[in-house]
Amino acid sequence: MTYLYLGLLLAAIACMVLLDLRFRLVFWSAGLRAGIVLAAGVAFFLIWDLLGIGLGIFFRAENSVSTGILLAPELPLEELVFLTFLCYLTLVLYTGTLRVVAARKVERR
Repeated sequence: MTYLYLGLLLAAIACMVLLDLRFRLVFWSAGLRAGIVLAAGVAFFLIWDLLGIGLGIFFRAENSVSTGILLAPELPLEELVFLTFLCYLTLVLYTGTLRVVAARKVERR
């Protein structure tokens, strides 16, 4: 049970990869650019988390669904995977929305 949350995050990322592949939204349309944007987003939020931890705002709560693997004090492995999922989800939603809006504009003409 200690890998439940990590497993669910990885499964959600796998689903995002399948959506991305099927509709060629992010990595399958502009891989290098997508990688740079994803890395920048994860880095931004990771710095945000580290600042919050340093200021005593963010804490890691003990629970039965996390691995217990820490990347830094109060920064669990699952947080890095979650930030990756969050940024990837945002990229997929953004590019998908752009595509839907563009298709609707074409339909109206």
